[in-house]
Amino acid sequence: MQRTIKHILITFVTALLLVSCNDGVTLQRYFVDNQESANFTSIDLPVSIVKLDESKLTDVQKEAYASVKRLNFLGYRFDKTKEADFNVELAKVKAILKDVKYNDLIEFNDKKAKITVKYLGDDDKADEFVVFASSKDLGFGIVRVIGDDMSPEKMMALADAMKNSDIDESQLGGIMDFFKK
Repeated sequence: MQRTIKHILITFVTALLLVSCNDGVTLQRYFVDNQESANFTSIDLPVSIVKLDESKLTDVQKEAYASVKRLNFLGYRFDKTKEADFNVELAKVKAILKDVKYNDLIEFNDKKAKITVKYLGDDDKADEFVVFASSKDLGFGIVRVIGDDMSPEKMMALADAMKNSDIDESQLGGIMDFFKK
């Protein structure tokens, strides 16, 4: 009897340890591992880089804008001579974003890029939003939107406001210049 209980406890503890050990790469780990790598660029962006006319925002949009604290960008520039490397890195990011912890918000094509927006959290409160854009001609970019009490519904309303506003694209010139090299 004691031997059976001992075996059950050992099996339970072993199973618990195996389940709690996650060797999977997280998006945050991917950022850290590649921020200094060739063909990558990493930039921490202040929220103030996105200038919106707050007088034209609804209360919901203002609340969403105020909930965003920082933006982390990681980009990979496409190089025809290193297409295999590009495909490997692209596959890594796609595998990370396929994890069930990432909830789909929206996916669309814009000009030559495919853009996917996902979030971590639940439908009422998100911990992080991830905007992933990829293009065979330019490369790919990932923006982690990190904040407090972000709501997917409110962030969609903010995205609508951003589509209809004049954002000073010259502030994003460094990122675009990276992809043009």
